[in-house]
Amino acid sequence: MRIKMTYVVLLLLVSQFSIAQDGIPIYQDYLSDNLYLLHPSMAGAAAHNQVRLTARQQWFGQDDAPNLQTLSFNARTGENVGLGAIVYNDKNGFHSQSGGYLTFAYHLKFSRSDADLNQLSFGLSAGLSQNKLDESTFLFSYPDDDSFDPRISAGIEQSASYFNIDAGVSYNFLNFSSHFTVKNLIYQNRDIYDPRNESNNQRRYLISTAYAIGSYGADWSYEPSLLFQFVEATGEQALDVNFKAYREMDFGQLWGALSYRRSFDGAEYFNGGAVDAQKQQLITPVVGVNYKNFVFAYTYSIQLGDVKFDNGGFHQITLGYDFLGNRPEPYDCNCPAIN
Repeated sequence: MRIKMTYVVLLLLVSQFSIAQDGIPIYQDYLSDNLYLLHPSMAGAAAHNQVRLTARQQWFGQDDAPNLQTLSFNARTGENVGLGAIVYNDKNGFHSQSGGYLTFAYHLKFSRSDADLNQLSFGLSAGLSQNKLDESTFLFSYPDDDSFDPRISAGIEQSASYFNIDAGVSYNFLNFSSHFTVKNLIYQNRDIYDPRNESNNQRRYLISTAYAIGSYGADWSYEPSLLFQFVEATGEQALDVNFKAYREMDFGQLWGALSYRRSFDGAEYFNGGAVDAQKQQLITPVVGVNYKNFVFAYTYSIQLGDVKFDNGGFHQITLGYDFLGNRPEPYDCNCPAIN
């Protein structure tokens, strides 16, 4: 019983949330100048067009460890319209998903002059995801066997595709920014999983805000930020508390960030005969450099707590390129996500 309880705790704590996510998992990618991955309203919001490539690997040396790859592009087309596209591949053990999103965003300016930033943005992403459950290596059992489970289709790989929509709104005013996004607006029955154990509601709410400290063009600037997540079906909640520092250089910019994620929900487990509780906690340092139009970032997440699947952390690389855009000059503000 103790072994089973510990295994259940591991499943709850090493995942972002206990229910399966439909779409791109939410890690700390957004700290690498990649807010569009979270918020469709940020498509085309920046002063330049953006291409971002991310690759994430958890628990090196473990078979079938979680890994994620994303490729995104967003651009401003005309005065008010932004467009974007994302493709991704996500694998976690026997479960995998891949798919893509297309985004339309509309930006309203309330600035007193062209140099000031005062922008309200709306975005809508339509996505198609193919989910797979690989049971090809599962052992087959007959109905009269003690080990028989009718929910397991041993020897095959199941797959199904699902359509969904994300919607969001962003407000950027000088050094301040805030965002609200609802992911997976449409209820979907995922046929390859047991409907008795999984809700058809994968809706997730994201609220984030940031404020940059320092004047435009200063050698040093700082940006504290928050991200709050809420899962509608289960009531699960998590909070990211982040701090980012920027250093202007002749060639571009050096920057670093530190993020602390804590879930409001946890799981109980046996510890030497006593029952303890543990909540998901992650510490994530990020380092990056902007060299001319190129962006490079490295992210490393460390899980805290007594119950861990592996002592290794989670590694992620981000590569990016900024080009063109609808503005000849940056805004006169310390607004990293826009300038």
